[in-house]
Amino acid sequence: MKKPFIMVAPNGARRSKADHPAVPITMSEIVETGRACHAAGADALHLHVRDDQGAHSLDPGRYRETLEALAGAVPGLRIQITTEAVGIYDVAQQLACLEQVRPGWASISVREIARDTDLAPRVYAACADMGCEVQHILYDTDDATLLKRWQAEGVVRPGQGSVVFALGRYASGQTSAPSDLDPFLTALPDAPNWMLCAFGPQEHACLVHGASKGGSLRVGFENSLLRADGRPHADNAASVAALCNLLEGTPS
Repeated sequence: MKKPFIMVAPNGARRSKADHPAVPITMSEIVETGRACHAAGADALHLHVRDDQGAHSLDPGRYRETLEALAGAVPGLRIQITTEAVGIYDVAQQLACLEQVRPGWASISVREIARDTDLAPRVYAACADMGCEVQHILYDTDDATLLKRWQAEGVVRPGQGSVVFALGRYASGQTSAPSDLDPFLTALPDAPNWMLCAFGPQEHACLVHGASKGGSLRVGFENSLLRADGRPHADNAASVAALCNLLEGTPS
């Protein structure tokens, strides 16, 4: 199979060293992980930064510093920042993060932005004005329905159609199966640019299935630490490399 676009999501908002010693927390660890994952086959990195205690942060200064470090160390790796709320940030703070960081690419949950319908149009307008590419995080088909409504109403701007489907995010045990992709593709059959991520030991099987349908892939410790046999990957780069090997051995 021809290699699709691959993004690594190396840490997420909640993972810690207690989950796996190779979860990158500090800026230097994130940069080194980005370097190793790019060498292993990743085209992009989904960036979460942490505060001094290792907790999730949308601090603009930390984002700018880490973006600069990654650009210097791994110039060929595209970087997407998260705006994930994690029960900490409201929509005004998410918007402020975007306006102060001015990233080239950001992931935004329609479900989270819908908490403040007055601010929602400003979020997508700000991204359009600054030239920030938006990737909508969709956790279920209700999110897909909301996105389509916002597109029709003009809340989401033209050209902001890219999505990532989070398979099985709210399934029992937060484990995904390849068939979890099907309802998303039915709900958004004309999505111009879609990606998927998956949880649990079937992560790579889900991603290969998605690639066979024409999707881009997001892999890494944010979503799964585990190989298909239930054992942990050595690190994020090992997971990226294993996925690339699996894709290479899969007929088109």
